[in-house]
Amino acid sequence: MIVEKYITSSCLISKHAVYKNGKLLYVNKDTDVTGFLLLVYDRFDIKYSRFYKMDNLCKLGWLASEILLKDSYKKDNYRAQDIGLILSNANSSLDTDQKYMESVNDIPRSSLFVYTLPNVVTGEICIRNNFKGEDAFFVFDCFNASFIESYVNNLLDNNVLQACICGWIELLGDEYKAVLFLVEKLKNKEAVAFTKEQMNTIFED
Repeated sequence: MIVEKYITSSCLISKHAVYKNGKLLYVNKDTDVTGFLLLVYDRFDIKYSRFYKMDNLCKLGWLASEILLKDSYKKDNYRAQDIGLILSNANSSLDTDQKYMESVNDIPRSSLFVYTLPNVVTGEICIRNNFKGEDAFFVFDCFNASFIESYVNNLLDNNVLQACICGWIELLGDEYKAVLFLVEKLKNKEAVAFTKEQMNTIFED
């Protein structure tokens, strides 16, 4: 059965700036990507020891999910299996793949090897939040809002999930962008309709 669905929260991290629901929360242009991700972690006063072990792609996606959910997600509304993640990017885990291959010339680094799959970021988000619903990570040439809309609609319309985090998490070298959406059947004051047009508008801001 087709039901109404809403983007109840969004988060964009790009060009050394963090936005939530279209509002600028933090900016710092005076550092590299790794330094910026650490500054964001400190700025939002997040405490999570696993963060320091993550590669940059995981840090980016994980931070975006933390900011997305903070003060927006009501955990008591859902069971663990009601929440899923549908994520995507263009370069898979290539940033870490390249770093791992460089390490092979000396001593292969197992700490890098464990991050040579893009869906590790979904795992890190699920572990943090105890999400046990369907999750998937897709690779496209660019952000494919039509595919995300169709896939997430199917999951929520058929009650496979009751809510879903979806979007784009891309990082390669100095170039990165994370845009995440919390999609729910329940409306809040920040809510906008869950459509490809709304996702594209937020993505391009």
